[in-house]
Amino acid sequence: MRTVSDALAGLGGVAGVDSLRQAGVTRRTLEAGLLDASVQRVARGVYALPGADPFLVHAGRHHAVPGRVTAALAAGLWVVRRPVEPHLAARHGRHINGCVVHRSHLPLTHLDIVGQSLRCLPPLEGLTIAESAVKQGLVQLSELRGRFPAAREKALLGLVARIRPQSGSIIETMARYLLEEAGLTVELQVNIPGMGHLDLLVDGLLGIETDGYAHHSSRQAYREDRRRWNITVVRGVPTLRVTFEMLVGEPGEFVRMVHQALAAYRRAH
Repeated sequence: MRTVSDALAGLGGVAGVDSLRQAGVTRRTLEAGLLDASVQRVARGVYALPGADPFLVHAGRHHAVPGRVTAALAAGLWVVRRPVEPHLAARHGRHINGCVVHRSHLPLTHLDIVGQSLRCLPPLEGLTIAESAVKQGLVQLSELRGRFPAAREKALLGLVARIRPQSGSIIETMARYLLEEAGLTVELQVNIPGMGHLDLLVDGLLGIETDGYAHHSSRQAYREDRRRWNITVVRGVPTLRVTFEMLVGEPGEFVRMVHQALAAYRRAH
């Protein structure tokens, strides 16, 4: 029989009684946990581990859970912009101090989180969350397609159709989206002999490599980066490097830079 502490730990430290029952916790086990103080009741039908995340406890006291972008962050999905105030989901939809509350059924599934993100966020921000969920195996493309049956949601189906699970990072997804919106053809993870895989190839001519937060985390990584860069020169694939900050802060400048590089390369050939 599973202990309530183990079940709560698997549910993030705070959970409602329905979720605990689904996790295999019996009423007797729950009562035993309350008696020995291994768990605590934070609201009617809501329980927490001692020392649980205060934000989750705050949400639980109001019969709410992390929702939308906040839930996507908690699930480790690719989020372009963190919300100014955390988002919660609750059946009641009432105001909760310091949070943005969305009325929703509970418990939320990963499919719910992705569907809500696609409906409510700008297309690029919804796409990064959806693509990372599919890449991580948290959501299947087939069930995501079935989430938008209404004719009025044709645009969302079109966005789902642009999901590429082989994308290697949020920066790749963002760069690809911006370039495709500009009418360019973008290939992912293109094999360059002697180099390995180039993150993106634009119009069959221009390479794009993405620099993440942990870029050059070691001397070995630095040497490998320079080797790969030299190979692109030898192979005649001019390559631009882009960062997350550039794509968020200057997306138009990024697209202009790519157009300029393509034009210069074509003139030279």
